[in-house]
Amino acid sequence: MSDSIKKDVEEWYYHYSNSIFKFIFMMVHDYQQAEDLTHETFIKAYKNYCSFEGKAKPRTWLFSIARNITVDAIRKHKPIKLLKDFILIHKDSDPLPEDIVEVKENSKELYKALSSLKRPYREVIILRKIKGFSIKETSDILNWSEGKVKTTLYRALPALENQLVKEGFLNGRSI
Repeated sequence: MSDSIKKDVEEWYYHYSNSIFKFIFMMVHDYQQAEDLTHETFIKAYKNYCSFEGKAKPRTWLFSIARNITVDAIRKHKPIKLLKDFILIHKDSDPLPEDIVEVKENSKELYKALSSLKRPYREVIILRKIKGFSIKETSDILNWSEGKVKTTLYRALPALENQLVKEGFLNGRSI
C-alpha cells in the first residue's frame, strides 16, 4: 500500500480513535475489548482502504466498520454485559429528548438504562444523540434507511425515558 494510504489512516486514527473507542466501549463495557476492537477497526480500514469511495465522510465509514466489528464480537462473546455505569444525566435538570446529545459520558443512570434497551435502540441513541451523527450518517453506519433511523429513534427515546423512570432515575420527570 502506498504511503498516502498509510498517512490517511494514521490521520484518521489521530482524529477519530478516541471517539470510536468510546462508542465501542459503550457497546461492550470492557476496556480491553474496546481497545482491541478500536485497533481492529483501523486495521480493517487500512486493509479495505480501496473500498472507501469517498461518498461518506471518513468518520462515518470508520464508525460503520467499528459498529460491524463490535456487533460481530458481541455475537461471538455472549453473554457480555452491555452498557452500564458510563453516561450521566444530570438529575437536577429536565432535558428534552433532543437534549440527550448534551448528556455527559460518565452517567451510571443513563448507562444502566441504555443497557436494558434492545440493541437497535441503543445504537441509534448512541450514534444520533450522544455521538451527534446526522440521520444520513447514522443510516450509513447502521446500513439502514433514513426512515428506519427516524422511526427507531422515535421509538427508542420514549423507551429510554420509560426505563429511566422505571429504574427511579427521573423521579416521575420526563426527559
